[in-house]
Amino acid sequence: MPAATPPPPERRAVVLASLVPLSELETSPFLVDTRSQYAACRAWAEENGYAIAAIVETNNAPVHTPALWHDVEAGAEAFLCASPLILDTALESADDFAERCASRGIELITVESPEPAYTAEMKAAVHRRLSLPTAGYDGC
Repeated sequence: MPAATPPPPERRAVVLASLVPLSELETSPFLVDTRSQYAACRAWAEENGYAIAAIVETNNAPVHTPALWHDVEAGAEAFLCASPLILDTALESADDFAERCASRGIELITVESPEPAYTAEMKAAVHRRLSLPTAGYDGC
């Protein structure tokens, strides 16, 4: 009987999420809702053989920001972002970041999952979660 072929090892990825003020919730809820951004990237990663190594939440970060590259230096092979708009919001220059990723052999993947259709209740839940973190609210 032939030996079973082991599954290929998972590749590691860093999720880039946008960190924007809660005041943007009414006009751009997906930009504010980092949990939904992460969920979109996590679902894509699970379907495509990636493990999430870290989440980096930023707003207009320069491409040389050390926090962006920490997990890449520790072996992550890709950056995942929920959409091009999230990428543009998270980084000072998405184009410069893409060039830097390419020069380092790091994949930059926008998963482009559809944004949730935010209801008033969903926006209220995001608002509660982000405005009450020190009051013991755990987001459930």
